[in-house]
Amino acid sequence: MKQSSVLLKYSLILIVLIVFMMVLLNTVGLDFTEKKLVESKKEELYTQANDIVNNYLSEYTVSTLTQTNVTTTLHIAAEMTDTRILMLSRNGLVVCDTTSNRKQNAIYVSLGTSYPQLMGNTAVEDLVIPKYVSEKALCVSVPIMYNYSVSGYICLMTPMSSIYADGVYYSDFVNICYLIFIPFLAGAFVLLYFYSVHPVTKLTKQTKEYMENNFRGEFKVSYPKELAELGGSIRYMGDKLNNSDEIQRKFLSNVSHDFRSPLTSIRGYLEAMKDGTIDVSEQEKYFDILLYETDRLTKLTSNLLQLNNIDDNGLMLNLSVFDINKMIRQIALTFEGTFKKKKLVLNLVFSQKETFVEADEGRIQQVIYNLLDNAIKFSNSDSSIKITTEDKGNKVYITVKDYGVGIPRESINRVWERFYKSDASRGRDKKGSGLGLSIVKEIIKAHNQNISVVSTVGVGTEFVFTLKSAE
Repeated sequence: MKQSSVLLKYSLILIVLIVFMMVLLNTVGLDFTEKKLVESKKEELYTQANDIVNNYLSEYTVSTLTQTNVTTTLHIAAEMTDTRILMLSRNGLVVCDTTSNRKQNAIYVSLGTSYPQLMGNTAVEDLVIPKYVSEKALCVSVPIMYNYSVSGYICLMTPMSSIYADGVYYSDFVNICYLIFIPFLAGAFVLLYFYSVHPVTKLTKQTKEYMENNFRGEFKVSYPKELAELGGSIRYMGDKLNNSDEIQRKFLSNVSHDFRSPLTSIRGYLEAMKDGTIDVSEQEKYFDILLYETDRLTKLTSNLLQLNNIDDNGLMLNLSVFDINKMIRQIALTFEGTFKKKKLVLNLVFSQKETFVEADEGRIQQVIYNLLDNAIKFSNSDSSIKITTEDKGNKVYITVKDYGVGIPRESINRVWERFYKSDASRGRDKKGSGLGLSIVKEIIKAHNQNISVVSTVGVGTEFVFTLKSAE
């Protein structure tokens, strides 16, 4: 996505949000403000009306005040409260109107019959009385009580326009908001560019380079925090992909080498037999070599297929309960000839006569076979190999230890890698495929158990793995 396109879309979203907010201020906000002003004015008029009734008209109810005195009093109150005051009789006749001549004692206009809402403890908005109240007004009525009965009503009126006039301050506030939002919008665009559009553009550019298999670029996005973390994650993914390509290249190189070596040997011996370079009397010896090289190819192919199956489908286990000590003894017998040939001594040390575990018997047999085969390869002649089993709680610890060439410190963590071979750690035997320990690691991992290795150059190597103990 182009940088200008991102900025344009974000800008349009921001403008739409600001316009929407302004519309809300001029509609919902203004309506809410006007309602609050009307409610506030109602409370004010109620307070004033009750004060007039209680403080000035109490004597009128017992006829100690004349009509003239009442009219004068209400005119003064109207001027003080800036309202129009009507006094109605209990029958709804207007006996005083502060907009009429002060000297007039009575008006005697009947409003109560036509507008009963004026007779009670009520508040009426937008009141219009033809030929009497021409402009919409807010009217608050309060009854005049005497001996628990109504003797009349006081009505305070004020034009609605005068109430809404107070909303001018709100309009001024909205106008100020307009002025403030102009520089705010400009600043928002700047921040939007530097804290959103620009880093996103950089991430997009670098991601496209990753799509073209260029994993060496760096993400230099330091803000905002979320995009910086995203950049770090993409960079980590790039490193992994780069390492994956390197591993794949190395994998193909190692496979090609490990297949080429025995094939070259087989071809050379067969050609020598065909052209008579190898005497017929010696062919049996070289047939054994050919069979050995064929076994190497078969084992390498089997290991590759097994690792590929693990990667694609995961390792399927057939769990059962068996005696691990018995299995170790059986595997040791298969290496009896190799031990004699290399003058090695095998020591089996079991904490119990029988040690039962719950695991895949075939897979664990392969693990012990590979570890023992590995120990034999890198053991010095006239040395020993020790295998121990020990039951600790719900786990059984199996140890395979040799006293051979050992593994260098810098290689100790790489022995689990496929095709990894270290000259120092491989000793004099370079014919291994480099897949045995990788398979061992995957099998133990599939059992949700652990395997570790401790080694010292010139002293020997010790592999320890765990299995689930069984009754």
